[in-house]
Amino acid sequence: MSSRSEDDEAASSHASKFSIRKFLVSLSGVSATMPDDSRSQKMGLLGAISYIVGNIVGSGIFITPTSIIKNVHSVGLSLIIWILAALISMLGSFCYVELGTSIRLSGGDFAYLYPVAFAFMCIGCTINYPATLAVQAQTFAEYVFRGAGVELDSTSDFWAKKLLGFSLIMLLMFMNFFSLKTFVQRFSILASIAKIAATLLIIITGFYFLIFKDWTQNLEAPFTGSHWSPGPFVTALFAGLFSYDGWDILNFGAEEIENPKRTMPLAIVIGMTCIAVIYVAVNIAYSVVLSPAQMIASDAVAIDFAQKTLGTAAFVMPVMVAILLVGSLNSTMFSASRYLQAVSRQGHIPSAISGIAPNCDSPRVALLVHILISMAVSFMGDPDKLINYVAFAQWSQRAFTMSALLYLRIRGRPRHPDRIQLPIIMPIVFFFVCTSMVVISIIDDFTSSAVGLGILLGGLIIFIIFIWDRALPSIHAYKNVSHSINEETTKFMQIIFNVVPERVGDEEMKNAIGGAEASASETETENEKSATDKISPLENGLDKCTRISNKIDTEYYNN
Repeated sequence: MSSRSEDDEAASSHASKFSIRKFLVSLSGVSATMPDDSRSQKMGLLGAISYIVGNIVGSGIFITPTSIIKNVHSVGLSLIIWILAALISMLGSFCYVELGTSIRLSGGDFAYLYPVAFAFMCIGCTINYPATLAVQAQTFAEYVFRGAGVELDSTSDFWAKKLLGFSLIMLLMFMNFFSLKTFVQRFSILASIAKIAATLLIIITGFYFLIFKDWTQNLEAPFTGSHWSPGPFVTALFAGLFSYDGWDILNFGAEEIENPKRTMPLAIVIGMTCIAVIYVAVNIAYSVVLSPAQMIASDAVAIDFAQKTLGTAAFVMPVMVAILLVGSLNSTMFSASRYLQAVSRQGHIPSAISGIAPNCDSPRVALLVHILISMAVSFMGDPDKLINYVAFAQWSQRAFTMSALLYLRIRGRPRHPDRIQLPIIMPIVFFFVCTSMVVISIIDDFTSSAVGLGILLGGLIIFIIFIWDRALPSIHAYKNVSHSINEETTKFMQIIFNVVPERVGDEEMKNAIGGAEASASETETENEKSATDKISPLENGLDKCTRISNKIDTEYYNN
């Protein structure tokens, strides 16, 4: 576990009295465990820009262009969607930077003892990560089949692609079982090369045909046939935002950045601008070669692009896209398994899932559980539908996070002195944007929204019945039976997967609470006591719960 400076320790103790701030962190996905200067060199502006661009630009640009054009039906409006998605992501990134520099507490998405945050955890485990993996697997299968020229009837095609996607997922799972870090590092390099090469090839080829071959017919009336209705517009915007996902990455290493008050805002503006330019350039290149009708009919737009422009060399496109999709699949699998393992370690789901292989630190049981959920989720719809599920859940969470940030600002709660503070209009606008997209999505496509809402409600019910200490856990017989089942299941998983379970014990939880309370009392001034007295009983009660997670969540980020 990384050590923190005395200032950070004092800020953490001081801030632990205000549960609303911990809840804010728990919903945001912001890591508050900041590495100290001794563990890594400071990252300058160029490094921070590269960090943002490298994290965001990925498989999305090969998945979502067709989804966007299907909803807006014109080149001009699709380009507006890409630019608007960049602006929303940039605004969100600024808001999350304020969040990450204001509240330097451990927690992130893992302070699940707070009921609503637990419900969002359920969405993360059952929709966000699994649906993302399913989208990537289905897209991989599509590119492989199209690249190989395989044509089957509709039923055989559906099951053959499912089989190929599942086979790749299982292969990656077994490779992660035995050499997690080594495989991730080596294949990430190859996937990054493929990503850069494919993107540059599309841009250079498209603009070559635009400038030297005068292929302008698809750009002459760019807004012809545009669909401006709110529902399809928001659906297209969700698809664009899916490709920009990862804009909050700087929050996971704020103290590794040199002069963050200057560097982080500049990195966000320059980095997001670069990404927007790349994405718009790629889509202009697509539109030079393919008409809107051709893009709507395409299941693998990069292949159709290559077949019309590269001739006999067209085969390189599906190869490169397939490689980068494998890298994206592996990254998603890595993150999701650690997510599940961290939740299990805290005791919110069976402790058997927390098992770690002692020889390679692989969360084998969590990997298997995530894969099984992803396979089930893949049958819930095509990639467009799955992206809608993910987007609705993510932006509901971000709307709730911004409401908490606004509460923090309006109530004037103490925050870290070295924070980056924005004009309050920025989180207000971002909250309005998030809320508007969520509400329009519910009105226009309630079926997709109902999945996220149902899981959110289910998470609340599960928390109230099975986790809240005034419900079933207060019954002695239930505690004994559930403990016995959990222990036997854990032993079985240990034998089958050769793992060692990681579980935070009751004594460590008590120490975490006691340590937080003792540290808080040492730094509390008379004015702070007065402020604490004004906190509601509910907030004080939830505060104790979130203090437990302060200590135990720190390990997640260092893994």
